[in-house]
Amino acid sequence: MIGLLTGTISYKNTNPITVLVGGVGYNVSVPDGLRGTLRDTETLFIHTHVSDSEISLYGFKTREDLTLFELLLTVSGIGPRTALAISDRGTISIRRAISESDVQFFTMIPRLGKKNAQKIIIELRTKLGSITELDLDADSGETKQIRAALESMGFARGEIADALKNTKGNSVEEIIREALKFLGKP
Repeated sequence: MIGLLTGTISYKNTNPITVLVGGVGYNVSVPDGLRGTLRDTETLFIHTHVSDSEISLYGFKTREDLTLFELLLTVSGIGPRTALAISDRGTISIRRAISESDVQFFTMIPRLGKKNAQKIIIELRTKLGSITELDLDADSGETKQIRAALESMGFARGEIADALKNTKGNSVEEIIREALKFLGKP
């Protein structure tokens, strides 16, 4: 199994992208949001998916993103393409949606209905850890950081909650940027 690839990104305008490693080009499907941020040379954490008809590679920037993708695959009814579409929403946003039981967050993803969204929340909540680890009763450190930043800019808690439900990103900075775009809409 391939677990990590470091190489030159030959074709990043399409999905799958092509990663050139030692003269061999590997086609790797990545979340659309990641595709635009790739540099010429990149290291990707890889999930090798083997089915009856093909072997597919799925790449992620961090081990945490890869782990969440693999957890999504453990949910019955969720295949790699759907898991990749979910992963595109950002690890922090996905973890928050699971901890807040936000079914609407998942139903906005193509090919994902309400029943599968509920299944993801139920199954992954237990797999991601206990209530303490998920910090279900309070915001995670990252969410507190985001809320504090937006509150310091004068936004109300209700506005911030709406913005956070409608944003995606893999880092605190990306989520704040997306939230500001959302809050700036009339």
